[in-house]
Amino acid sequence: MTIRLYDTSARQIRDFTPLTPGCVSIYLCGATVQAAPHIGHIRSGLNFDIMRRWFEYRGYDVTFVRNVTDIDDKIITKAADQGRPWWSIGYENERAFNSGYDALGCLPPTYEPRATGHVPEMIEMMRGLIERGHAYEADGSVYFDVRSFPGYLELSNQDVDDLRQPDEGVSGKRDPRDFAMWKATKPGEPDWETPWGRGRPGWHLECSAMAHKYLGSAFDIHGGGLDLIFPHHENEIAQAKAFGDAFAQYWVHNAWVTMSGEKMSKSLGNSVLVSEMVKNWRPIVLRYYLGTPHYRSMIEYSEESLREAESAFARIEGFVQRATEKAGSPVAPAAEVPPSFAEAMDDDLGVPHALAIIHTTVRQGNSALAADDKDEAIARLAEVRAMLGVLGLDPLDPHWAEESGGGEELHGVVDTLVRLVLQQRESARERKDWATADAIRDQLGQSGLAIEDSPDGPRWTLGNR
Repeated sequence: MTIRLYDTSARQIRDFTPLTPGCVSIYLCGATVQAAPHIGHIRSGLNFDIMRRWFEYRGYDVTFVRNVTDIDDKIITKAADQGRPWWSIGYENERAFNSGYDALGCLPPTYEPRATGHVPEMIEMMRGLIERGHAYEADGSVYFDVRSFPGYLELSNQDVDDLRQPDEGVSGKRDPRDFAMWKATKPGEPDWETPWGRGRPGWHLECSAMAHKYLGSAFDIHGGGLDLIFPHHENEIAQAKAFGDAFAQYWVHNAWVTMSGEKMSKSLGNSVLVSEMVKNWRPIVLRYYLGTPHYRSMIEYSEESLREAESAFARIEGFVQRATEKAGSPVAPAAEVPPSFAEAMDDDLGVPHALAIIHTTVRQGNSALAADDKDEAIARLAEVRAMLGVLGLDPLDPHWAEESGGGEELHGVVDTLVRLVLQQRESARERKDWATADAIRDQLGQSGLAIEDSPDGPRWTLGNR
């Protein structure tokens, strides 16, 4: 068994070899909490949640760090515009992100450090870089000298002579290509005391310092979205390695959620907030939609594709419900997933191929149910639950059973009401009043319920919208 991952720094899929046998350390660039999350933000957390689950299934002890950037230019600007403290903006949106992660079934990280809680670690790193000749102070700010680090831009494969750093709103650089690690204080902005004067952190320094604190000088995997490769991850590498850290051994990047071919972002005005999406779509369906494409593939958002995801998941969920009813008691997930599923997941987290195996197993299970082969149906159910569990999509998992709050009780009430209506439909069928029977079925369908006539009588499931 060898897990293989696409390493951005190597530009190829590599066999994964952990630094410490049996352990995996992962640092994921988390939320910059200047606004509530859209589904593009949550996709990254979800993709790495699946990675973590697969490592754990394979027997690894996983340490998963996902940071919170709770201070940056946009947070400060919003605070000024709204007349609110900067920290209230950050905390409000941090809670919104965590609600989104939880709604879509992401496991909580091992550690979730905030940038503002790690200023001492940042000062220590800046002091070391200045002493080593890789950084300098000017006008109260501290800059990294990019030409002092020979490996700069290897991750993004750029030439330093052609480089243009994003505007950071600071002055005093010796070279426009240098980037700010610390920004001198400005009137009305939050600041902290340092040996070089009061100021606040630069974006890139935060992650280098926090990764060092929680994962040490070397760790296995650094993750994030494609948009972070430059400048953020490139600058993280420069700071950490110039400081003396080996830093990340593998770089894994997820693709975006797009709308009309553009990256989903608040600045483009095309974001789809998670808090709104979960009002109209079941969270487990959203997880299926965002988590089942390959993590390196773009997702072009549309309601049509969401409806297709809803329909596909309904086929899986319907089998799980029917087979569970046939078993007469809960069926535990199988101890191991099928070898073909494991092979797909080992190959750079090949979720689309793994999902195809789930659907094939569901079809086999449905055939067993149709043939009244209880043992075969139960065996397939156990396999399906094991595979869905790896993807965080098992509808019988307690997280999803509770997603509607009192779901079991509500299901019982609905079941009683629907059965009363179905009895009226059966009475109409018995007297050969087909028009009334069909009208009842159609009305139930318009309400989101699918009716199936089985040898044991009619049964209902949640249908497509």
